[in-house]
Amino acid sequence: MTSPATPPLSPIIVLRVFTPFALGYFLSYTYRTVNAVIAPDLVLDLGLNANALGLLTSAYFLSFAAFQLPLGILLDHYGPRRVEAVLLLFASLGAAFFAVAENIPGLIIARGLIGFGVSACLMASFKAYVMWFPKEKLPLVNGFQLMAGGLGALAATQPVEMLLTITDWRGVFWLLALATLVVAFMIFFIVPDGKHKEGNARLKDAIKGVGSVFSSPLFWRVAPITVMSQATFLATQSLWSGPWLRDVAGMARDDVAVGLFLIACSMIFGFFFWGVLSERLSKIYGVRPMTVSLFGMVSFTIVQAVLVTQPIEWAVGIWMAFGFFGTSGIIAYAALSQSFPHHLAGRVNTGINVLAFIMAFAGQWATGVIIDLWPIGADGGYNPDGYAWAFAMLMMLQLTALGWYVAYQKGGKTVKL
Repeated sequence: MTSPATPPLSPIIVLRVFTPFALGYFLSYTYRTVNAVIAPDLVLDLGLNANALGLLTSAYFLSFAAFQLPLGILLDHYGPRRVEAVLLLFASLGAAFFAVAENIPGLIIARGLIGFGVSACLMASFKAYVMWFPKEKLPLVNGFQLMAGGLGALAATQPVEMLLTITDWRGVFWLLALATLVVAFMIFFIVPDGKHKEGNARLKDAIKGVGSVFSSPLFWRVAPITVMSQATFLATQSLWSGPWLRDVAGMARDDVAVGLFLIACSMIFGFFFWGVLSERLSKIYGVRPMTVSLFGMVSFTIVQAVLVTQPIEWAVGIWMAFGFFGTSGIIAYAALSQSFPHHLAGRVNTGINVLAFIMAFAGQWATGVIIDLWPIGADGGYNPDGYAWAFAMLMMLQLTALGWYVAYQKGGKTVKL
C-alpha cells in the first residue's frame, strides 16, 4: 500500500517520472559503454596503447565518482528534477567537446565532463522513485530503470557500429550531444516537483547526514562486496569486453559488435530478472533483497573465474553470463535505501556509488596497465595473458570483499538487511 505521504500511483505519474529519468539513464549507459565499440577507431586515430585507452575511458568514472557525495546532498536538498536537468547540460557540452577534441588530453577532459554530467542519472532516478512510488515497488521500479541503462548499452553496440558506416566516432558524439540536450529539457519541464524535499534544511545538517551514512555499520557491512562487484562489472563491460573478444577470442570487428549486442541483451534481462525476483521472493517468502543480491554477486565471481581460463569456444555465452550476473549487485542499493530514514535515501545511494565508481576508475585503468606489461602482437592486438592476469586481480578483490561480508555477518555486528 502507498503511504499517506506518497502520491497515489497512476499511469500519468509513471510516464512523467519514470520515462524522462529512464531516458537519462539510457544516455548515461550509452556514454559509459560506447568506447568498447569505437576503441579501434580511437587507437587508430590517436595511436593509443592499452594504458592510455584505459585512462581515457576511465576518466568518465573518476569525474562521476568525484561528484557523488555533493550529489547526494543536492538531491536531498533541491530534488532530482532540477539537479539532473542541469547536470545533463554539462554532459551535452562534454559530448560536443569530445567530438572536436584533437588530442588525448582534450579527450580525457571531455570524457571527464561527460562523466560529471551524467553523474546523477541513476541516483536522481532512485531518489525520485523513493519520492513517488510505494516502498514495496522500489526493487521492481529500480529494475526497470536499470533495464533502460541496459538498452543504452545495447544502443552502443551494433547501432553505433552501423552509424560508423555513415559517419565517424566524432559524428556519433555530436548525435549524443543533441540527444542529451533534449532529455535535459524533458526532465526539467515534464517531471513534477516532488513534495519530499529538504528545501529548508541547513547545509551543515545535510553534510551531517553524509557522516551518519558513512559511520553506519550497516553501510560498511554491505559496501565492500557491492562496490567490488559493481566496479568490476562497470570497468570490464564498458571497455575491455570488446578488446577481449577481438584479442582472445579472435573475432572480427563485426562479430565483436554482435557479441557486445548479446552481452547488452543479457544485461537488460538481468536488470529485469533481479528486480522481479527480489520483489517476488520478498513478498511471497520474506526473502530479503540483499540475500538475492548476494547470490547473484557470488555467481558473478564464478563466471569471472571461468573467463580467466579464456574459454574461446563458449566466449560469447560466458560473456552473456557476465552481463546477466553482473547486474545483480545493484539490488543492494535498494536494500540499503530501504534500511535508512527516507530523507537520507539520496546520500545512501550516492555514498555507495562513489566508492563503486572510484574502484571502477582504478580497475579499468589498472587493467590497461597490466595488459601493457605484455608485448603487443603482430596483428596489433593485446596479449591474452594480460587479460587473464588483470581479470584474476579483479576477481581476487571480490573474493576478499566477500570474506569481509561473511566475517562481519558472523560477528553479529549489524542488523539484517
